[in-house]
Amino acid sequence: MKRLLLCTTMILASPVWAGEIWVTNEKDNTVSVIDVDTLSVIQTYATGERPRGITFSQDFSRVYICASDSDTVQVMDPDTGEILHDLPSGEDPEQFVLHPNDRDLYIANEDDAVTTVVDTETHEVVAQINVGIEPEGMAVSPDGKTVITTSETTNMAHWIDTEAREIYANTLVDARPRHAEFTHDGNELWVSSEIGGTVTVFDAADQAQKARIEFAIQGVHPDRVQPVGFEFTEDGKTVFVALGPSNHVAVVNAGTYEVEDYVLVGRRVWHMAFSPDKSQLFTTNGVSGDVTVIDVANREAIKTIKVGRFPWGAATRP
Repeated sequence: MKRLLLCTTMILASPVWAGEIWVTNEKDNTVSVIDVDTLSVIQTYATGERPRGITFSQDFSRVYICASDSDTVQVMDPDTGEILHDLPSGEDPEQFVLHPNDRDLYIANEDDAVTTVVDTETHEVVAQINVGIEPEGMAVSPDGKTVITTSETTNMAHWIDTEAREIYANTLVDARPRHAEFTHDGNELWVSSEIGGTVTVFDAADQAQKARIEFAIQGVHPDRVQPVGFEFTEDGKTVFVALGPSNHVAVVNAGTYEVEDYVLVGRRVWHMAFSPDKSQLFTTNGVSGDVTVIDVANREAIKTIKVGRFPWGAATRP
């Protein structure tokens, strides 16, 4: 009995791991690893050419990286930085999304106008789905039944049935859609339009448009307000939207679709990732070559972290 109590005490006394934010650097062909506890870069690993999209396997034992100009998706061991192997991604992979089955990787191939589906266990291409011109944004519904590809030139969101691996609906959005996300409950799809300057919200059940969110920042020309990546808070009530060369992140009420605030960050903000405890948000700022740390509760920037040249994608590792 005494031994059991001792073991329990030791477990409770163990330090909590703060986690990491992984950032792809387009111009350096590297990924920077930021320690969430110290808010500093602790590792830099080499990748293929022009790394963009990045995501982890469900157990965080592998990290997938879109090496766009190398025409491949690289699989890295996050503990060592070693490239384990490449996956046959098709030409110019921009973004991707990992299916909830932790096996099927859906990849947007910008040059080929297709979405490629790769089996991450067999390393084989299992499907290629024709979509619109210049696909980029990718999303998967929480139940795994639907995958979204957005096409920048066609200005559409393509709704893909993951069982049939076929498009079952196409919905128009504003010019140059860049990113898509389902709400946590799967009831809505949000799509950002970079040149259109808007975010469109769709009802996932019938693909009907529910809202169209616009942005206006005092002292910033509307042409510089270009929505790209965005992230929902854990409770699903708030959405942080990166607004590109406006150098701001918008804070949107997910229930009313109203913009509540703007946060000034670095130059040319692309994408974001929350810390494991969701208290901080890390933004990738391409032109300034840094990451801004936002205090989520107070909606204010608290630190800037220098990374590589043209940081683009971001992902969290607990």
